[in-house]
Amino acid sequence: MSAYLIIQATVHDWEKFTVYTQVVPPLIKKFGGEYIAMGAPELIEGESAPKSLVISQWPNTQAAHAFWDSAEYAAAKKHREGTGQFNIMLIDGMTQTPLE
Repeated sequence: MSAYLIIQATVHDWEKFTVYTQVVPPLIKKFGGEYIAMGAPELIEGESAPKSLVISQWPNTQAAHAFWDSAEYAAAKKHREGTGQFNIMLIDGMTQTPLE
């Protein structure tokens, strides 16, 4: 079953964050993930939305954790430190069909 890594981001230092954006995509691919959505979300309901939202799809939660916990990503994540605020979530794909 697929898993999805969802990142809500508000970046304050784009100059420093740019290095992170260059290093991470090849790692995502290496560990079996792929980007499926990225950008500024449109707030349809509620009071606030993050400045940026990134969703990547993974074969399963184990693959996502293998990426997140890897030495390669730990080194890459240092380029993100101090650049903004980030909320990172991991969720399994649908395990059943929604009720109609």
